[in-house]
Amino acid sequence: MTIAPVSTGLSGWVWVAVFVGIVALSIGKSYWRSFVQWLQGVRGKDWPTMQATIDNVSVAEQIESGGKGPPIITYLASLTYFYRNPELQVGDYTREFGGGQKDEAHDWVNSYKNKTVMVHVDPRDPTRSVLTKEEVLRTETPY
Repeated sequence: MTIAPVSTGLSGWVWVAVFVGIVALSIGKSYWRSFVQWLQGVRGKDWPTMQATIDNVSVAEQIESGGKGPPIITYLASLTYFYRNPELQVGDYTREFGGGQKDEAHDWVNSYKNKTVMVHVDPRDPTRSVLTKEEVLRTETPY
């Protein structure tokens, strides 16, 4: 007499959990940078402000596997700024553009080149600063 193994149904749930975890990591990876930038902005809102100048702008193309579909292309637009407190310090701000928006990403960063913005500087550590989304929107010019 042979005894057949009893199926508890857990193996199906394990695969579902693994699938959900992979999807969550893929989505989370895309939004992690935005979340960190938002969190820094929330923490830095109460820090004193000072003038900074955006001196370096760039756009980087990011290509991720689309699984069975076409690759997912996004453009990471970065603004690098400097300020003195009392020594020269550097910070950055990043915005993500979707596929097909390469020209918009370049136009956006170029509209900030050599602009003066207000950044929030950590009074306990002047090397830490935050350029908030609100400040970027305040100084945004149509491109």
